[in-house]
Amino acid sequence: MALALVLGAAACGDESGGAPATTTPAASTVTTLFDPCTGIPDTALTSAGLDPASKQVGVGGVKQPGWEICGWKGADFTLGVFSNGMSVAEFERKPGNVDFQDVTIGGRSGRQFRVDDAAKDQMCDVLFPARQGLLQLTLVNKTADQNPCDRLATVGEAIVPALPR
Repeated sequence: MALALVLGAAACGDESGGAPATTTPAASTVTTLFDPCTGIPDTALTSAGLDPASKQVGVGGVKQPGWEICGWKGADFTLGVFSNGMSVAEFERKPGNVDFQDVTIGGRSGRQFRVDDAAKDQMCDVLFPARQGLLQLTLVNKTADQNPCDRLATVGEAIVPALPR
């Protein structure tokens, strides 16, 4: 799962070698970031096919400045949920984030994309705008048996309703 979260964090990074961006909104607009580790109920995780006990905070267990990150394991996939103060538009301008398209998951509009050079047959990412900035779901298949974006749409049906707007 650490690989999935590292790849997801690289998608969020600036041009300083893939480290997560540390830029935060102006002090007058700062709001508390949603913490997916505490904000997504275990019932939603199990409904999505994830093991709540597999929770991993941050990237490889290390918190990242300006981010709230949590990940979980399923039988043959992992899901990372990222929370940041950037806007979706800012995120779309980040080099390496490509192939954006509109999607709807759990009745909520988002922007699906991929990370350039990432294994697109194994990974899928979706961003959702939120009052605090953005929320990102990153799914990584352990096998190529299922399209990762199709699986993320299914898994997201249980997770997205728990995310703040």
